[in-house]
Amino acid sequence: MDAKEIIARRVALEVKDGMLVNLGIGLPSMVANFLPDDVDVFFQAENGVIGLGARPPEGMEDADLTDAGGAFVTAVPGAASIDSAMSFGLIRGGHLDMTVLGGLQVDERGYLANWMVPGKMVPGMGGAMDLVSGAKRVVVAMVHTQKGKPKIVPECTLPLTALRRISLIVTEMAVIQPTEEGLVLRETGPGVTVEQVQEATSAKLIVRDAIQEMKLA
Repeated sequence: MDAKEIIARRVALEVKDGMLVNLGIGLPSMVANFLPDDVDVFFQAENGVIGLGARPPEGMEDADLTDAGGAFVTAVPGAASIDSAMSFGLIRGGHLDMTVLGGLQVDERGYLANWMVPGKMVPGMGGAMDLVSGAKRVVVAMVHTQKGKPKIVPECTLPLTALRRISLIVTEMAVIQPTEEGLVLRETGPGVTVEQVQEATSAKLIVRDAIQEMKLA
């Protein structure tokens, strides 16, 4: 099981029955593959779909049915197509139960940077700012380090996505909860020790009591 699958499986356990959930492009989109059978949710995309389904079989793609990243998707029974104004109204109005986003950095305040690296071409932040500001819960799903460098840092050096504390960080090494006191280590990844998590994290972690190993199902 590679790092991305570990992350996606653990994040899937945060999705509860009846939720309206937005999944970001890339790694976050994998979460839909690992939902428990008894969990019934509607996935929303900023481009105007509620009720996204799995990626269609090759040759069965519909050019008019994509997620916000342009990837082909299917629609589940009961799905709805809405315009962008209503889609962002759901997000900005606080009607989205949860969003799962990728991350470039998260700092000790729980602030997220995930939309650009200065000096590199980017298409824009898309719905990231609205999602971090408007969703009831914001879960960041990302690998713990990038080319050996920590992504959980004392203070973000990349442009922030929003000035709001996210709800949870899930990496292949740990589950970390940002709080007013700082970053609280909740779980460690499979076979990972607390010491290894701290070594791979440049931000200060708060360790309380015994830390459990994350469950993946």
